[in-house]
Amino acid sequence: MAAAAALEAAAPTGALWGLVHDFVMGQQEGPADQVAADVKSGNYTVLQVVEALGSSLENPEPRTRARGIQLLSQVLLHCHTLLLEKEVVHLILFYENRLKDHHLVIPSVLQGLKALSLCVALPPGLAVSVLKAIFQEVHVQSLPQVDRHTVYNIITNFMRTREEELKSLGADFTFGFIQVMDGEKDPRNLLVAFRIVHDLISRDYSLGPFVEELFEVTSCYFPIDFTPPPNDPHGIQREDLILSLRAVLASTPRFAEFLLPLLIEKVDSEVLSAKLDSLQTLNACCAVYGQKELKDFLPSLWASIRRESSQRRTILEMLLGFLKLQQKWTSEDKDQRPLNAFKDQLCSLVFMAVTDPSTQLQLVGIRTLTVLGAQPDLLSSEDLELAVGHLYRLSFLEEDSQSCRVAALEASGTLAALYPVAFSSHLVPKLAEELRVGESNLTKGDEPTQCSRHLCCLQALSAVSTHPSIVKETLPLLLQHLWQVNRGNMVAQSSDVIAVCQSLKQMAEKCQQDPESCWYFHQTAIPCLLALAVQASMPEKEPSVLKKVLLEDEVLAAMVSVIGTATTHLSPELAAQSVTHIVPLFLDGKVSFLPENSFPSRFQPFQDDASGQRRLIALLMAFVCSLPRNVEIPQLNQLMRELLELSCCHSCPFSSTAAAKCFAGLLNKHPAGQQLDEFLQLAVDKVEAGLGSGPCRSQAFTLLLWVTKALVLRYHPLSSCLTARLMDLLNDPELGPAAADGFSLLMSDCTDVLTRAGHAEVRIMFRQRFFTDNVPALVQGFHAAPQDVKPNYLKGLSHVLNRLPKPVLLPELPTLLSLLLEALSCPDCVVQLSTLSCLQPLLLEAPQVMSLHVDTLVTKFLNLSSSPSMAVRIAALQCMHALTRLPTPVLLPYKPQVIRALAKPLDDKKRLVRKEAVSARGEWFLLGSPGS
Repeated sequence: MAAAAALEAAAPTGALWGLVHDFVMGQQEGPADQVAADVKSGNYTVLQVVEALGSSLENPEPRTRARGIQLLSQVLLHCHTLLLEKEVVHLILFYENRLKDHHLVIPSVLQGLKALSLCVALPPGLAVSVLKAIFQEVHVQSLPQVDRHTVYNIITNFMRTREEELKSLGADFTFGFIQVMDGEKDPRNLLVAFRIVHDLISRDYSLGPFVEELFEVTSCYFPIDFTPPPNDPHGIQREDLILSLRAVLASTPRFAEFLLPLLIEKVDSEVLSAKLDSLQTLNACCAVYGQKELKDFLPSLWASIRRESSQRRTILEMLLGFLKLQQKWTSEDKDQRPLNAFKDQLCSLVFMAVTDPSTQLQLVGIRTLTVLGAQPDLLSSEDLELAVGHLYRLSFLEEDSQSCRVAALEASGTLAALYPVAFSSHLVPKLAEELRVGESNLTKGDEPTQCSRHLCCLQALSAVSTHPSIVKETLPLLLQHLWQVNRGNMVAQSSDVIAVCQSLKQMAEKCQQDPESCWYFHQTAIPCLLALAVQASMPEKEPSVLKKVLLEDEVLAAMVSVIGTATTHLSPELAAQSVTHIVPLFLDGKVSFLPENSFPSRFQPFQDDASGQRRLIALLMAFVCSLPRNVEIPQLNQLMRELLELSCCHSCPFSSTAAAKCFAGLLNKHPAGQQLDEFLQLAVDKVEAGLGSGPCRSQAFTLLLWVTKALVLRYHPLSSCLTARLMDLLNDPELGPAAADGFSLLMSDCTDVLTRAGHAEVRIMFRQRFFTDNVPALVQGFHAAPQDVKPNYLKGLSHVLNRLPKPVLLPELPTLLSLLLEALSCPDCVVQLSTLSCLQPLLLEAPQVMSLHVDTLVTKFLNLSSSPSMAVRIAALQCMHALTRLPTPVLLPYKPQVIRALAKPLDDKKRLVRKEAVSARGEWFLLGSPGS
C-alpha cells in the first residue's frame, strides 16, 4: 500500500496517469497497448510517458520497477521510429544502468534495448556501448529462453545496421558473443545464434585469437541430435539445425584443423545419421577449403571413406567437390596435388559407381568421372580405356535410364576434347562397328529395339565429335551411312535419314567453336549432302522409293538445318570460296565440286520440267541465307529473278515456298540502294500479278508474306505498304484466314531463314514498332468489317498481341481487352489458343484491369474448358488457375459456380487436362480461406 500511495503522490493526474496506474499497480495488460497507440497518434510523447511512470521506475520494490520498465519498453517497441536522437541517448543511458538491477527487472530492460536497437536515430558509438554493457553485466545463459532470444535479436539488429561500429571492437566482440552463446540449448535460439556466427565469419569480423573457441562453442552441437516434440508450434525441424550448423562449420578454412579430425572421427561412427551428416559436411567444406587445409588430413580421411560402404552417393558427391576444388589449385608440381596419391582408389570408386544399378549413383559417378578426367595425371591410359568402355556402355542404356545416357553422352564429349587419342582408339571403332551392325539390321528390317540402338549410336557419334581429329573420323562415318541409303543398300525410312541429319547438325554445332573444324565440316558435309540430294532428284525410268526418301519435306528440312548450322560460323573469306561453287551449281548445273558427280542428266532446278530438282532450292536457301552479310553472291541478279519466278509456280508448293523464303532472306541482307529497289519493285509486281485471279494466288500470297517479314525486320519504309496490303487480304474470301495466320509469322522468330544467327538484319524493337504502326488499323478494320470477316481480324490481332512483350501491351490493355474477350468467342481453335496464351500472363500482371471483366472471363474460360481441342482445354484451365490472382472479394461470388464447373474436367480422358483441372480447382477451393 505504501508503494501505491507514493505513486499517487508523485505522478501527474489525468488519463495517462490512469493507464499507467492500471498497468503498474493494477497488473492489467491492456493499458500498455492503449498508451502505445496514444503515443503513435501524437496524444502523448515518450517523455510524458516517462514522467507519468515517475517513481515507479525507481520504486524500491523490484516487481514494481519491472512493471514500470516493461510499460516503457512496450511503448518503445511500437514507437521507436518517433524518437529523436537526444531522446535515444538518454534512454540508452537509463537502460544500460538498469542492466545492473535486480534479475526480475532484466527481461523488461532487454525488451527496451531491443526496441532502441531498431532506432534509425541511434547516435554513433551507442551500439558498442549497449553490447559492452550486456557482455559485462548480464549472464545470458541464466535467463529464460525468450530473454536469451531477445539478446540474440539485439546483436542481430546491430550487426545489420552498425557493422562498422561493431568491427571497431575487434576480437572483443567475437569473445563477448562466445560468452553469450556458450551453453545455449534451445533450438529456437540456436538457429539465430548459428546465423550470427556465420555472419561473423562471412562478413569478416575479427576473430582474433578466438578461432578455436568460436569453433568449440558451435561444433559441440555436431552432429545435431534433435527430435521436434509432437505438435511443435514453432515448426523447427532437425534438418533446419543441421543445415544452419553446416553452413557455420564449412564457412571458413580456419576451422579446418579442428573440424577435419572431428569429421573423420564421426565418419567412423556406428550411428548412421552421424556418418551421413559428417560426409555431407565434408562435401560442403570442399567449396571453401584449400590445398593447405586438406593435404595433411587426406590420408586418414581417405582411410575412413574407404571403410564406408553405405553412403556411396554422398562420398562420391564429396569427392566430386574435392576434385572441383583441386581444379582451382595452381600447383605446378603434380606431387603437390593431394588427391594424386589416391588416384587408383578414386578411379576404382568411380568405376564401381558407374556400374551400380542405381541411376542416381550412376549419375554422380558420371559427373565425378568427367571432373576426374579434367585433372592432369589422374587417369592413366588403362583408366582411360576403362572409362571409355563404361561411357560406351552407358550411351546405349534403355529408355528408362535416359538421364544416365544423356549424362554419358555429355561426359564423352567433354573427355574426348581432352583425350582425343584415347577416344579415337577405343570408342570410335566400337561406334563404327555398331553403325555397321545397325545398317545390317536396317537392311533386314529388324525390330524396333535394334533401331533404338542404331539411333543411340548416331547420337554417340555426334556427342564425341568435340576435337578436330575425332571429327575427321566420325563425320565420314555418318556421311558414308547416308550414301548407303542412297545406293539402296538399306531399308531406310525418312526417320532414319532425319536421325542422321540431326546427328550431323549436333556435330556442326560442336564444330562452330573451332574454325578449323568448322571449315572441315562445311567443305566435307555440304558437298556430300548436295550430291546425295542431286542424285536422288535425277529422273529415273523406274523411280526408286529409297532415293525418293531424300526428297521428302521432312528430310529436306533436316538437311536444311545441317547446311544452315554449318554455314553461319564461316569466316567471310571461306564463305566466299564456298559460294563460288554452290550458286553456280543451282544456276548453271556445275557439279564438278560434288563427290561422285557422274549424274545421268543435267541438274537444272529452275527449269519448268524438273519438279524433283526444284525441291532442292530449299538447300540453296539454307546456304545463301546463312552467309555473312558482306559475302558477295555471284550472279545475284539472275538468282533473284529465278527465285522470284519459281516462288509463284503453283505445281510444287514446297519449292515455291522455299524460293520465296530464299528471295526474302537475300532481300533482308541486301544493302540499300538502286539494286534493292529494283528487286523490291519486281517482287511487288509479281505479287500483284499473282494475287489477281488464277492458280498462283496462294503462292503470290506466300511471297508477299515473306517479303513483308524481311522488310519489317529491317524497318524498311516499304514494309508499311506491304503490311497494309496484307490487311486488305483479311477481307478476301479465299485468302483471309491465311492472311490472319500470316501475322503470326510476321511476329515470330524463324529457325531457317531471317535469323540473327544467320546474319539477317533484325532490329531489336521490331515487334514493338509493328504493334504501334499496325494495331490501330487492325482494330479499325475489325469494327468496319462484315460479320463473316471479323474472325480474321481477331485472329490477326490475337497473334500480334500474343507475341508482344507484355510491358508494351499492359498500357494498351484497357482499349484492347474487349477485342481479346470477343476473340474467345471465335470458333477458330487457333484464335482461342492464341488469345488464352495472351490473357494468362495478363491475369497475373494486370489484375486490377482484368477484375473489371471477371464475369465475362469466368464464363468464357469455363466454356472453353470443354473445347474439343485438348490444347485449348489446358490453356483455359490454366487461365482459370491464374484468375485466382485477382482480388479475392471480386472472385468470391463465383467460387461455388467455378468449383462445380471444374468437377467435369477432373474426369477428362487426357491426363494433362486432369492435372490442370486439379490444380485450378484446388486454388479456387482455397480462395478466401485463412492464409490463402
